[in-house]
Amino acid sequence: MSEPYVKKLSTILLDSVTDKDPLVQEQVCSALCALGESQPEETLSACEEHLRQHEKLAHPYRTMVLRAMETIVSNHISELGKDVTRAIILLASSEMTKVKDLVSDWQQAASSVLVAVGKRFVGMVMEEMLGKFQPGVLPHCFVVQTLANLSVFNVFGMVPFLTSVLSTMLPMLGMAKHDSMRVVFCCALQRFSESTLEYLANLDQAPDPTVRKDTFASDISSAYDTLFHHWLQSREAKLRLAVVEALGPMSHLLPSEKLEEQLPKLLPGVLALYKKHAETSHVSKSLGQILEAAVSVGSRTLEVQLDSLLAALHAQICVPVETSSPLVTSNQKEVLRCFTVLACCSPERLLAFLLPKLDTSNERTRVGTLQVLRHIINSAAAQMEVKKPFILSSMRLPLLDPNSKVKRAVVQVISAMAHHGYLEQPGGEAMLEYIVQQCALPPEAQHQKPSGEEEPPADSVRDISVSTLYLVSTTVDRMSDVLWPHLLQFLTPVRFTGALTPLCRSLVHLAQKRQEAAAEAPLIQYDANVTLPSPYAIATRLLTVSSSPYLGGGRGAASLCLLNVLHRDIHPSLGQRWATTIALLLEHLEEHTAKTLSQKEWEEKLLVFLRDSLAVVSDNTWICQLSLEMCKQLPCYNGTPQEKNFLYKCVGTTLGAASSKDVVRKLLQELLETARYQEEAEREGLACCFGICAISHLDDTLAQLEDFVRSDVFRKSIGIFNIFKDRSDNDVDRVKGTLILCYGHVAAQAPRELVLARAESDILRNMFQCFSTKVLGIKVETKDPGLQLCLVQSMCMVCQAICSSAQAGSFHFTRKAELVAQMMDFIKAEPPDSLRTPIRKKAMLACTHLVSLEPELEEQVQSDIIHSCLHSIMAVPPEPEGEGGPQEFLYLDTMHTLEDLLRSILRRNMTPQGLQLMVEHLSPWIKSPRGYERVRALGLSACLLQFFLEHLHVSALVPFHNLGLLVGLFSPRCADLWPATRQEAVSCVYSLLYLQLGYEGFSRDYRDDVAERLLTLKDGLVHPDPAILFHACHSIAQIIAKRLPPDQLINLLLTLFESLGDPDKNCSRAATVMINCLLKERGSMLLEKVPEIMSVLRSRLQETREEHVLQSAQHSVYVLASQHCVAVVTSLLGSPLPFDSHTCSLWRALAVEPGLSAQVLGLLLEKMSRDVPFKESRAFLLSSAPDRVATLLPLAATCALHEVMSAPASGPAVTELYPQLFAGLLLRVSCTVGVQLPRNLQAKERRAGSSALASRTLDPCSTAVDALRAVLLRGGSEDVVQRVELEGGWELLSTSAGHEDGVARLASAMAKFAGPRLPLVMKALLGAQSSVYEAQRVTSTAFLAELLTSNVVNDLMLLESLLDNLAARQKDPCASVRRLVLRGLANLASGSPDKVRAHGPQLLTAMISGLDDGDGPHSLVALEAMAGLAKLLGLVEPEDLRAVLLHTAIRIRPFFDSEKMEFRSVSIRLFGHLNKACHGACEDVFLEQVVGGLVPLLLHLRDPQASVAAACRFALRMCGPNLECEELADVFQKHLQDGRGLHFGEFLNAACKHLMCYFPDLLGRLVSTSLFYFKSSWEDVRAAAPMLTGFLVLHVEPQQQSQVDLEQLTAALQLLLKDPAPKVRVKAAETLGRLVKFA
Repeated sequence: MSEPYVKKLSTILLDSVTDKDPLVQEQVCSALCALGESQPEETLSACEEHLRQHEKLAHPYRTMVLRAMETIVSNHISELGKDVTRAIILLASSEMTKVKDLVSDWQQAASSVLVAVGKRFVGMVMEEMLGKFQPGVLPHCFVVQTLANLSVFNVFGMVPFLTSVLSTMLPMLGMAKHDSMRVVFCCALQRFSESTLEYLANLDQAPDPTVRKDTFASDISSAYDTLFHHWLQSREAKLRLAVVEALGPMSHLLPSEKLEEQLPKLLPGVLALYKKHAETSHVSKSLGQILEAAVSVGSRTLEVQLDSLLAALHAQICVPVETSSPLVTSNQKEVLRCFTVLACCSPERLLAFLLPKLDTSNERTRVGTLQVLRHIINSAAAQMEVKKPFILSSMRLPLLDPNSKVKRAVVQVISAMAHHGYLEQPGGEAMLEYIVQQCALPPEAQHQKPSGEEEPPADSVRDISVSTLYLVSTTVDRMSDVLWPHLLQFLTPVRFTGALTPLCRSLVHLAQKRQEAAAEAPLIQYDANVTLPSPYAIATRLLTVSSSPYLGGGRGAASLCLLNVLHRDIHPSLGQRWATTIALLLEHLEEHTAKTLSQKEWEEKLLVFLRDSLAVVSDNTWICQLSLEMCKQLPCYNGTPQEKNFLYKCVGTTLGAASSKDVVRKLLQELLETARYQEEAEREGLACCFGICAISHLDDTLAQLEDFVRSDVFRKSIGIFNIFKDRSDNDVDRVKGTLILCYGHVAAQAPRELVLARAESDILRNMFQCFSTKVLGIKVETKDPGLQLCLVQSMCMVCQAICSSAQAGSFHFTRKAELVAQMMDFIKAEPPDSLRTPIRKKAMLACTHLVSLEPELEEQVQSDIIHSCLHSIMAVPPEPEGEGGPQEFLYLDTMHTLEDLLRSILRRNMTPQGLQLMVEHLSPWIKSPRGYERVRALGLSACLLQFFLEHLHVSALVPFHNLGLLVGLFSPRCADLWPATRQEAVSCVYSLLYLQLGYEGFSRDYRDDVAERLLTLKDGLVHPDPAILFHACHSIAQIIAKRLPPDQLINLLLTLFESLGDPDKNCSRAATVMINCLLKERGSMLLEKVPEIMSVLRSRLQETREEHVLQSAQHSVYVLASQHCVAVVTSLLGSPLPFDSHTCSLWRALAVEPGLSAQVLGLLLEKMSRDVPFKESRAFLLSSAPDRVATLLPLAATCALHEVMSAPASGPAVTELYPQLFAGLLLRVSCTVGVQLPRNLQAKERRAGSSALASRTLDPCSTAVDALRAVLLRGGSEDVVQRVELEGGWELLSTSAGHEDGVARLASAMAKFAGPRLPLVMKALLGAQSSVYEAQRVTSTAFLAELLTSNVVNDLMLLESLLDNLAARQKDPCASVRRLVLRGLANLASGSPDKVRAHGPQLLTAMISGLDDGDGPHSLVALEAMAGLAKLLGLVEPEDLRAVLLHTAIRIRPFFDSEKMEFRSVSIRLFGHLNKACHGACEDVFLEQVVGGLVPLLLHLRDPQASVAAACRFALRMCGPNLECEELADVFQKHLQDGRGLHFGEFLNAACKHLMCYFPDLLGRLVSTSLFYFKSSWEDVRAAAPMLTGFLVLHVEPQQQSQVDLEQLTAALQLLLKDPAPKVRVKAAETLGRLVKFA
């Protein structure tokens, strides 16, 4: 049977090869190949027969079949018999030559089949091909191409045929008239020649070792004549290229005499093609082969042709290479190969041609010549050995070329020279210097390219030079003596700064190699190398550039490494110390990047390193020499201010270590005389140098500074500057400013005990002498801001030095007042509306230090300081949003300095009066109409209050008499429009309360729970909405009320009343909130002050018409309602709907007193519940259903309930009536879902357009929901409201579709957060179970059903009564009620699982009854029953479950394939729970159900709905253990975990493997079940069904074939091949390929 069945399968697949979808076509071919893997001969025969019988099959489909045949033949050539092979050969030959026209894909596929067969049956293929290759008849072009390809794929089999093939083919060459045929002949000759050459090269493996080149010489010679003399002249470019490609390998087979004879014609002919073709790589390749052939026969003709060859090849190499064009790149390689051949045979002629080309100025010519030169240096090293000096001398002009491409080429040539010993010759030093020069190019130069150049950054001149230098240093051993110590000469010149990193790395490597060779010998021999830099120069240079460690690719680390290696040559004593300290510095650099490294910290580390090294050396002569070298190198860094600044510091450090005072004085004098005072960084560096030097030489430093001021040099400088009137003032001021800075740094750095004695007498005196000059005996101060800044900065340093001295407390600063006045002058002179210089900041900092010194300043002076500084900085406008740059940082620094100054002044008067003084100065800014000024003022106030609190020392209990005034000033700002102001205001109040506690005698570490609540409120004030904001103000007022002394209350209230008129409406509102809160909390204490308060309040109300101010006074108006409650309520209910704002405020006012509130709420609840909730009416006579319209009285009562309960004071009354209010409003909600407004209201709203917005908000259901929320909020159930809000329950309650879900979420929240209230709520709701309104029965049932999800009903002893009540509603006429009853009973599983066993029979009976509820296939009651059973199964008694197990499994099975997703998902998940419930006790009758469910579950893993697929995962995991196959269960567990991605094919393969291994008898059943799903309406399931079948067949033993009806299966799969979905057809074809197993 096997052969006919394989044939049938093949036929089915072959019939489907015409499918329109490419993926299906590909799968059909793959299936054919799969058949071929098992039965290659039968499959090939079927393909052959199909193509023979379907002559009219289009060629694209014939091509696919032939490609499948080629695959099968290639994989099973050794298994094919001669008969099948012969048939295949005949078919392929026929297909290939069936049409004369060229159909390349089809004919190529047929040719490929012949070539594949020819790998083994070359004789049979050749017999067929030679039959179509007859003398005198021009063959089909693919016959020739097949012969050519055969010669490549089967060299040893084909070459023996070539003699006869060539003899037949040669006459045909003249017959070929079409260029396409000639191209084929050329390709064949090329392939024949290449295979012949390969055969001859491997004669030791050849079947006939007697074959010689001469055998083919005659035929190839004849072919050559035709190709070269006739075809090469064609106008067809493709033919010319084919000819030249063939001539290359053919030239090796020509007789040597013929080749020698033809070279004078052949070479010019090939070279001429360069002008005719743009893509010339094939020409160059062929030319290289011809040149190799000519050299191999010792041709003399080549010498004659050499000039023209060189010219043509050089022109090719000069073509610019486009990196995106592989053909041009390939051509370059082939041309260079030609140059190699010529270099080996004629090196002198080649160099004589090339080297003059280097002198040209043309970029392409020079680059191309350098490229050739580099190549022949590498590839013809032996021939170039004696030419080294000649080549080196020719590089003179290229070294001067500025072009980047030329530079790159030169560097590459130098790299080649280094590897071959050129740089050891005279002139090699110039090459080295050139490399270093290119390494020193700036990195950004690589991005500044001329237009039109597209150079990749990786190939930049600098990058390639750096790589070359390092490679030459590390990999070319012969270069060590050339590079060392020559490279050291490049360290110190400034022009090589950019090359320092690669230089240092190379030098480190070279030095380490020398140390390994001779450990004790010095590395640098200065006697033999007089041009080398001195150790001092090297040390200075490397240390200085290390201050910018990440520049130049990390030159800091490289320089330090080189320093470490050269330690013995720098100084013999440094080795051991540097090994440790440099390692730590390098480690620090590795831990940071350029962004994270602190420059100041790094420079300090380097200076410590220098100081430590000088201490180790301890040689004054050496130190003086080093300092001289440092001074000498200073001008070298004029272009790098930061490094020069650091070098100044190094000079100061080195001079500090020198013991020779003369040297110190002399060098300091030189520095002063040679400094470039115009540069700011240099002035700062010089000052730092003097400061550092003063640490060890204070007297000498001060003396030198004073000498310089008195010296002629200083006076001459001023005189010279005076000649140039335009610039005299600035330049003189810069010199003076530098001297002032020097004095400041000297004071900051020198020992404190020495500075204290010299501060006034020397330092300050000389500073002010430089600052001011005398004109006609009158002291005149400069107006130059730079000089002022220098003075202020130095003043800060001097004052800071004095304050930090141990004797500062006893120091009497006689010039203190004068200095303060000077600083104030500077501050007042600054513009108040801008901040551009740090003068203000520095002046304030100086004042901060001065204030703390003796003698104390007068009060008026202190007040003037505070006033001036505040006016100088507070009014400066902030920078625009998003433009915070240096100005923003300067402003922040200045503000911090101002804070320090105010704290310093406050510290001198730590009393309530002192604090009041500060606040009085800040008060105008606190009340400013500009927000940024308020923010700053509140920030300063908070800072000062915190400082006052931290330093409070109360020796006796004294009153904090101004507490009320201060709290009244700050507290309304808690509602400021600016969030930052609000937070700072809370901080101020917080500090004031703790100050009061401190004055009451509490310790500083005492923490008051009430005051601490302010901190939690503070965090919520960043971006709150108004409701939260004023609620926070109320809370703040409560806190204030609890901690404010009684005598301060009236002051606080009077201050708050003033804030009612605050221009900031938020602060005004906050004042009203706080006033009401304080009156409520502390009003009992104000009996005597009431008239005064009322008077102030009335005056404020007369001054403002603001709504919030008016509302704050309404409380007393509604007291009447306490005597006339019914009348007031009745009257208000008669108000028009919707209630206006005044009516609403009246309703809310009724909640002021709890007793009154309870009475009002009871009345409203009665009126809402007594009347019918709606009336039904038809808007149109023909309308299908009547409209429900809300009745007026219940609607008004509902609105009123909401308004009353929205008042916070109604809480106690709501709590008292909580159950009645909750139940009544919940039932009211149920009756108003979908209910419309009364018609008269609608008509009224249509007439009054202005009230349209109100009518839209007056929705009966939404009003009831809002009232219900108010009950919960006021009844202490805020958590319930929040939970329902988070879950979207309030919106659901108002919609018909989501009402039940909303009720359930409300019930769940009540059970969790309001459990103690449930008994009475439940009692109130049970009455609605028999309501005449169906909506009320549904809502109450939904609520009670959801309660069973919580254990709280069990804890409250409500479970039994609740179950009985729900069970009684099982026969309710409403299906929704019956469904909710089942849901509630099932909820017992999650709420009280321990009670399920006791009620198991009752629960299971109810669920089974629910399964049979209704006859429709989509009964929602049945769906609920299945979901309930899934919850209960694991909790009931096994005996109870066993009775219903089988019935349940059978009943739910039809739902697996339901059209509705919910039914599929729930039923499949229930099936999983049934399996889980009977683990270990699975009866055979249930096992049948498990087996029957396997196929649906496996296939529905591909269900389009994710929930169904997830249910299948769960069910299969549960089925696994019941199948008693551990491996299969493991597969289910491994692949089907929730949340894990599923590779369906991999999983199905593994599952089917174990199914067929352990349950082979199930094959027929599983296959027949899967056949049912071949017609599924879901294409993914339809595609999975044949996939499952295919994997089952793949893994079953062939002897199980009898279980499967192959005819039926094959027919079904054949039908699927016509499915509209491509993915289904793909899987059907794949499965058909696997059915070969049963063949």
